[in-house]
Amino acid sequence: MTTVSTPRSVLSQSETPPNAGHLGCAHAQDFASDPSAAKDSQRALLNILEDFVAEKSGLESGQRAMLNILDDFDAEQARMEGAQRAVLNILEDSVAEKTQLEAAQGAMVNILDDFSEEKGRLEETQRAVLNILDDFEGEKTKVELVNEQLEKEIEERKRVQSQIQGVNTELLAANKELEAFSYSVSHDLRAPLRGIHGFSLALLEDYADKLDEDGRDYLHRVRAGTQRMGILIDDLLNLARVTRTEMKLENADLSDIARSVAVELRKTQPERRVEFRIEDGLKALVDSHLIRIALENLLGNAWKFTSKRESACIEIGNTLCNGSPAYFVRDNGAGFDPAYGGRLFGAFQRLHDKNEFPGTGVGLATVQRIIHRHGGHIWAESAVERGATFYFTLLETRHKGA
Repeated sequence: MTTVSTPRSVLSQSETPPNAGHLGCAHAQDFASDPSAAKDSQRALLNILEDFVAEKSGLESGQRAMLNILDDFDAEQARMEGAQRAVLNILEDSVAEKTQLEAAQGAMVNILDDFSEEKGRLEETQRAVLNILDDFEGEKTKVELVNEQLEKEIEERKRVQSQIQGVNTELLAANKELEAFSYSVSHDLRAPLRGIHGFSLALLEDYADKLDEDGRDYLHRVRAGTQRMGILIDDLLNLARVTRTEMKLENADLSDIARSVAVELRKTQPERRVEFRIEDGLKALVDSHLIRIALENLLGNAWKFTSKRESACIEIGNTLCNGSPAYFVRDNGAGFDPAYGGRLFGAFQRLHDKNEFPGTGVGLATVQRIIHRHGGHIWAESAVERGATFYFTLLETRHKGA
């Protein structure tokens, strides 16, 4: 901006015209000759000076106005710059807001995309639920059919159980009759056997010199047969007693019973080298008398079938079979062919020749009845010349394994 100024030289020039000297001289001569003209000229000059002063005042007013305009322009310029900065700030805020809006728009788009995916998943879930409901209806129909079949099977089982109860009743009656018959026959057979035994002994003692070698051999065979028949009758009586005897359960130490049986077996053949391995603490709730009979038969069989071993080993202990506790009697004797294991616990069933290993074939049948009366079961594992292991459970051990 250019500031308008009025120097004094300008004002002096304005106040004094350039030809004022000449005019003064000319007018002085005129004024001298005409005083009124001088006054007019003087007034004219005063008017000119007044006009000039007025013009100067006007110029100064214009200058002040110009300065005010310039000041207003500076203020306006400052306001414009402030407005410009405000506009720039507004634009910057607008850009930031635009960015935020774009981000919000992007987030909204993502939300819509997620919503679409969720909608798709919900639709899939809905379809899956519908399929499940359809399957449920089908399964419900199947269950209803199965329930009908179960009801029929239950009715059939009730009918069969009724028949089984009838058969069991008949079997119990038949067993009682058979037991009574075997007990009676066993007693009735003793008298003739005693007669045969006594008369054959009398023949050998009184008439041995009148008999030849064949005769004496025949008498010895008769006596051996009667002795074997007596043992068989005793076994039959024992088998009958096992079934008929009332059980008296008590806490018994099977380990002590086994040791007692082992001592008795050693007395029969003290020359034999047999190692007994009896686990300690084998306790059970049993009928002590019946369990002793069972262990006498099991350990007696082990003793008998290890008789051809120079170093025999008989073991009794406790183990787990298919996750359930069981007792066992194991030996390293002759063993047996497992193909014939089904005959093992039948009465009068033998898997070895009687001349090789004597016996009546009633012992294991007796053991099985004793174990059954205690609510357990018995089975055996063996191989020829590899020994045998007899496992048995009792009602108490079966409950522990349940």
